[in-house]
Amino acid sequence: MDSLAGKLPGTRWKVLAVDGADPIAQRLMEMGLVGGTELEVVRLAPLGDPMQISLLGYHLTLRGSEARRIRVAP
Repeated sequence: MDSLAGKLPGTRWKVLAVDGADPIAQRLMEMGLVGGTELEVVRLAPLGDPMQISLLGYHLTLRGSEARRIRVAP
């Protein structure tokens, strides 16, 4: 399993899981990042952090530390 961090704009991924059981992981799951959700990396900031993704009809911006917790597959 690979994390969402470092993925390139224009690529599509399927969420496998979110690591952790703390409030941040819970909030990510509440925003739709649950197993089976498809997403697309829209853009990266100049230094790669944060990143903007598109899922479930909306855009979400994630810090690198949050993206590293999201396990994805092509």
